[in-house]
Amino acid sequence: MKVIICGAGQVGWQIARHLSGEMNDVTVVDSNPDLVRRATDTLDVQGIAGFASYPDVLERAGARDADMIIAATHSDEVNMVTCQVAHSVFSINRKIARLRAQSYLTAIYSDLYRRDHLPIDVVISPEREVAAAAMRRLSAPAAFDTETFMDGKAQLLGITIQHDCPIINTPLRQLTDLFSTLRSIVVGIRREGTLFAPEPNDQLFVGDHCYVFAHVDDVNRTLEVFGKSQKTQERLVLVGGGNVGLTVARALEERHGRTRTKVIERSRAIAERAAEALERTIVLHGDGLDSALLNEAGISRADAMLAVTDDDKTNMLAAVRAKAEGCPYAIALINDPTLVPLMEPLGIDAYINPRATTVSSILRHIRHGRVRQVYSIGDAEAEVIEAEVMSTSPMAGQTMRDIDFPEGVLIGAVMKNGEVKRPVGTLRIEAGDVIALFAMADDVPEVERLLQVSIDFF
Repeated sequence: MKVIICGAGQVGWQIARHLSGEMNDVTVVDSNPDLVRRATDTLDVQGIAGFASYPDVLERAGARDADMIIAATHSDEVNMVTCQVAHSVFSINRKIARLRAQSYLTAIYSDLYRRDHLPIDVVISPEREVAAAAMRRLSAPAAFDTETFMDGKAQLLGITIQHDCPIINTPLRQLTDLFSTLRSIVVGIRREGTLFAPEPNDQLFVGDHCYVFAHVDDVNRTLEVFGKSQKTQERLVLVGGGNVGLTVARALEERHGRTRTKVIERSRAIAERAAEALERTIVLHGDGLDSALLNEAGISRADAMLAVTDDDKTNMLAAVRAKAEGCPYAIALINDPTLVPLMEPLGIDAYINPRATTVSSILRHIRHGRVRQVYSIGDAEAEVIEAEVMSTSPMAGQTMRDIDFPEGVLIGAVMKNGEVKRPVGTLRIEAGDVIALFAMADDVPEVERLLQVSIDFF
């Protein structure tokens, strides 16, 4: 498949990495020659320096015979015009655009993106993706990271092992015997900063950060097994009332149950806009790092706090201040993955990575059947890949114990005919099954080989 990716920032680079690794013909376009050079030096892609919306630039990028274009530059308008040019001039069949401005995303204007108007097949909103990720974090407050898989029937949980965890120093193979009906499995462990896929004899120690793949019905029980308790969250404080904060606040207002939310926003204009848009949410104008304002918002009585401004360091400091004022659970929006290791020393409970959620969303829309979802862990150290097994895959027709998986790959779950099953050695993988794998970055190419399909499927 020939793909043109417009925008070579973090999102564009990550998508290019995934698609080029699957032997697609990828060309990256960006107005910044340095970003184009970084992509061509580190990835097996072609690069064009120029404005993505210019027809001659797209011509040089090979738009005449491209199958898909992904417009992920920093400008909504450039992304929209790029899709229009791709359609009108080059007849590119599939067009995906990242749009940030909420006005472009309002449902009543959705006709704008029809093929006879402004032809965009898939619109990706980073703000909505981040808001959805925030709601997932709130739904499992005992986990520092969460992501849903298999049509919402399975969940990846990031759990920190503490002194009160009842399964400390227990070999993982024994957990299968102790909890034989529990549909969950430990697929990854981060210990002293190093991430690895555990073996059956490995044990969990205090301070480990483990990734557990669980059936959605067994999430609460899984958390209990790991010494975590789920608490209802009725009082929430949001720091940041911009697009992300406003989307989260709206989602909280629509959530079932009684949730009382207060928003703190530094900009008066943005605070006034949020106050007008929200019905049951109190909006306070001021600095989210101000102790007096946090106390006015009732931070010491809040069940959780989310810092979702557009500045990573502000979010982290606001989370630290909230914890110091007595809030039991703090979530920070962090764009820069190199800041994530500071979370634990600072006492921040969970984080949201907007780039990872956006990349995952875009990849979900462009896969050809086999790979349905990709979730990046850490600084692209590992991936959780959800994929459909094709008849041409080396896995089809084999039991799990007979499949030659690399050491850094573990199966988290298998979905057969819509039913999620725990992976055991005797389970036979058939064509049409959906599997979720944890794979260290170095092992992803081998996973791609195991998932390979013939050209007839494209």
